[in-house]
Amino acid sequence: MPEKKSVPIQVSVSALSKLLDCPYYGKGTTLISGVSNLKEAEKGDLVFLAHRKFQSQLEHTKASAAIIPIDETYDRIPVIKSKNPQLSFLQAVEYFFQPHKPALGIHSLAYVSPTAKVGKDVSIGAFVFIGDEVEIGNRAVIFPFVAIYPHSKVGRDCIIHSHVSIREETFIGNRVIIHNGAVIGSDGFGYIQDTRKAHVKIPQIGNVVIQDNVEIGANTTIDRASLGKTIIRKGTKIDNLVQVAHNVEIGSNVILAAQTGIAGSSIIGKKVMVGGQVGIADHVEIGDNVILAAKSGVSKDIPANSMVGGSPHLDMREWQKACLSIPQLYDMLKEIKKLKKKIEALEKAQR
Repeated sequence: MPEKKSVPIQVSVSALSKLLDCPYYGKGTTLISGVSNLKEAEKGDLVFLAHRKFQSQLEHTKASAAIIPIDETYDRIPVIKSKNPQLSFLQAVEYFFQPHKPALGIHSLAYVSPTAKVGKDVSIGAFVFIGDEVEIGNRAVIFPFVAIYPHSKVGRDCIIHSHVSIREETFIGNRVIIHNGAVIGSDGFGYIQDTRKAHVKIPQIGNVVIQDNVEIGANTTIDRASLGKTIIRKGTKIDNLVQVAHNVEIGSNVILAAQTGIAGSSIIGKKVMVGGQVGIADHVEIGDNVILAAKSGVSKDIPANSMVGGSPHLDMREWQKACLSIPQLYDMLKEIKKLKKKIEALEKAQR
């Protein structure tokens, strides 16, 4: 858990229940000054119970209050009842602990082009480079060592962490978070071979569009389009070390786990969930609400609402059957060899 502030915020259980819009039971004047997990909590901490199987941990916790499911009962300490205890707990965490932000204003060691437009109440750290005709929205936070190439736009309330590179003509919407080392708008991997079999680079003259409320993990790369746009639609969350190639379109509220690679011109629908280390071939279309198991290899289109796994990918049930059969293959091979010998012996006897 994050460290407590030197002068911790204190709030009563009754006041916190109002903030969370959830009813409380027990002593409402009990003061809460932080959050913790069930095992490590101390007096003054708030904890949550997500599932009944952790009830024994709740019985022994030293916490002063707990958030529990709406249909549970508990009276040893004050409780706040929630339809979604984990979500309510996260809201409480945000109340007690705010992430670090640099001071408002433009650091004296930052370079901001005279032609750039910078909004109100921004924070721009040391050694930031902001190129010509760049637009920075109100309340944006740009940490040290960020480079924003010319003619790009960063929307309101964005957080851009250190060592992020945003290439030219990239459009970033509002409330976008980009973590350390990500590269947005790098050239797509496009080459053709001439008659001498040399690799000739295809000019990458498109751009990247990232819509509102997207989060992009550390060291992820999103390539610019060769023509047109690479698009990440609103609400999508991308983990660390993900590769999104040129002209890819990713729908709204998609989850991409770490080390996923998406080849050029593929289209991913809404609310798709992609496990870690998934590989998606170029020009593939994946429908809405699809779930891809970790390490899947996707080589062709997948219809909406499918669950798939394996490489090459199979329907989830077929893939599970295949996985279950693998440990039996050695014994099956031995049986086949025995049967083969018996058949050979019978054939020999009949001659």
